[in-house]
Amino acid sequence: MPDRSKLIRFLNRTIDALLPLLAVPVAFLIGAIMILALGVNPLEAYSALITGAFGDVSGITQTLAKATPLLLVGLGICIAFRGGVINIGGEGQLLVGALATTALAVSFPTLPGVILLPLCLLVGALAGAFWGGIPGVLKARLGVNEILSTVMMNAIAVQLGNYLLRGPLIDPKEIQLGTRIAQSALLPRSVWLPKLVPSTLLNAGAIIAVVMAVLVYIFLWRTTLGYRIRAVGLNPNASRFAGIRVPFYQALSLILGGAFAGLAGAIEVMGVQHRMLEGLSGGYGFTGIVAALFGSLHPLGAIPASILFGSLLVGGDKMQRAVQVPSALIGTLLGLVVLLVVGSKYWSQRRARRRETYE
Repeated sequence: MPDRSKLIRFLNRTIDALLPLLAVPVAFLIGAIMILALGVNPLEAYSALITGAFGDVSGITQTLAKATPLLLVGLGICIAFRGGVINIGGEGQLLVGALATTALAVSFPTLPGVILLPLCLLVGALAGAFWGGIPGVLKARLGVNEILSTVMMNAIAVQLGNYLLRGPLIDPKEIQLGTRIAQSALLPRSVWLPKLVPSTLLNAGAIIAVVMAVLVYIFLWRTTLGYRIRAVGLNPNASRFAGIRVPFYQALSLILGGAFAGLAGAIEVMGVQHRMLEGLSGGYGFTGIVAALFGSLHPLGAIPASILFGSLLVGGDKMQRAVQVPSALIGTLLGLVVLLVVGSKYWSQRRARRRETYE
């Protein structure tokens, strides 16, 4: 009997772990029905998606390059959610991090790269932390809902970027030519992140992101500070009774989340675009939330999740060109995955409560 009960517990845990993974094939099945409704062969469409993301070196490197900012934003989301707060401000924090990095790099182009490059990464992270800290302080001091405040900070960041790219940060060449395109000057080559594969978008930022994922795991599960953040997220009332300053750790979670999003912006500017321009983010701040959820809000689980969603972004472009489906279809697939992952977690919780009742 004890062996049978262990087997049943093992099977239940396995089913609970596999439920979120079923979200992807189910989402693609629903997507296939939508593609059929558009008069397109789903097999042809999905074949274009897969070959676009993994069919050659260019596709693979683009996928990993897209996954890099998704992973960094996702790590910040993991910390925030573990701390019991919801950070929807990754988009704005990423933009502010990219703007701060650009301002520093173009202001001190003669600084040695060994100093300027790490300084740009640090400034990007600090700018994102500051932008995330504003909703954090509002939450801690005034009880302002962090969902509303982080969303509003996104809008402010966009307008701030528009002002700077058309004013103080605009490329002087654009003024001379009279084109006035909203973009900054090229960053000095001393801060360009090294390419991991020549003539591709894949850069050293991917390594930084993976290292950060491991460090976040160690931080959350192997340090006192991380334990307190998770305790606040699991039960703020019990944490308060145990002497943990709940508002402080909620604010800290948003600050750290903003720091990782700001670092993502710095890496995107330094490793991919090499200048600040409108539309730099490409929705990474929101897609990173999806990646974090799919990775079960675990920093290590966010690594494969980010690669998956990076491949959807890259393969989606190829699919759109190959079979002429709307680009909104990829956004729909991402939304379906989120709904199904959240639904699977709800079902797992119901199964767990039912098992506790019977035991």
